[in-house]
Amino acid sequence: MALIFQRLARNFVKNGYFPTDAETIGRVLSMLEARETGTMRILDPCAGEGVALAECKHHLGPAHVEAFGVEFESERAWHAKQLLDRVIYGDFQETIITPRSFGLIWLNPPYGDLVSDQGATGDSSNGRQRLEKLFYEQAIRLLQPDGILVLIVPHYSLDREFAGWIAKHLDHVAVYRDAEATYKQAVVVGVRRRSPGRAAELREIRDALALICSGENTEPLPMNWPGDPYRAPDAVNTQFRFHAVKVDAAQLREDITRFPCLWPQFDLHLGAVDKTHRPPLRALSRWHLALSLAAGQVSGVVRSNDGGRVYVIKGDTFKKKKVTTVIEETESGAITEIRTTTDVFAPSIRALDFTPGSPMFGKALVIQ
Repeated sequence: MALIFQRLARNFVKNGYFPTDAETIGRVLSMLEARETGTMRILDPCAGEGVALAECKHHLGPAHVEAFGVEFESERAWHAKQLLDRVIYGDFQETIITPRSFGLIWLNPPYGDLVSDQGATGDSSNGRQRLEKLFYEQAIRLLQPDGILVLIVPHYSLDREFAGWIAKHLDHVAVYRDAEATYKQAVVVGVRRRSPGRAAELREIRDALALICSGENTEPLPMNWPGDPYRAPDAVNTQFRFHAVKVDAAQLREDITRFPCLWPQFDLHLGAVDKTHRPPLRALSRWHLALSLAAGQVSGVVRSNDGGRVYVIKGDTFKKKKVTTVIEETESGAITEIRTTTDVFAPSIRALDFTPGSPMFGKALVIQ
């Protein structure tokens, strides 16, 4: 199968990055078939330069598919942004993405053991704790019911624990060796379960994964998929979130440029703070004047009518607690004390005396 985006791929095979080869991508795509209607979301949490998911989108029908990616390495992430609809440059563990929002997830995670200050983590009963498992646990939560998972990991990482997770989460599981065997990868394709499977089904899936984990199953992906095609479901009409916890300046600038936001309306919503208040249509009564003072709408320099006294005033309103205590005697003769706390809004007007020659010059007066 000729893949159109392979010519755009760069030589990124470094720092533990193992991109999916073109032959494997082509054979996986032969297993997938697009639905005729609706819009689908697809995701690659470890997108690399974006080639694999871009090929998947093109195969499924670019007019009806939205492709999303997350990539930790800067150069690869900005390359992926040219091929996919939306890409987060950052750590997949530090993203906020709506659960069960993708119809297909292409997962080729980093390989290796999770380590701590004391060395490798994990125990012998559950198997070694690996990066593949960490990424799988987070990615599987984002897959819709009936959604398709394409998982590409080293065959030896599919231990008993990992196999149990896959059997629990996926149905109609197909397990093969990758096409070129460059990185000793296994390719697992399955459908997200809606309900728990029967014990016999789970055991069959675990046995198939155990064979490929031990290296006994060396059957490569078929060039043309002979079974029923895998069809991913349409996107669910829910409020969709896809963003990073931390955003660098370059990504923020790009997002503001590409996607609608409130920046063009900044002056409309916030420019009013620089405008002067309009004068009232008629003279304020004493009651209105006191209310405006307490609300902080009247402030500044105030002079008495005779021109003798000068004050700088500022009004404000704050909340305080009013406590009411009632003592009651019960029928048995016991004394009870009931305290009721009520929020009360109290006005406070402060004034600085700036009257020339005043004995109170510079002192603050408070009216509450």
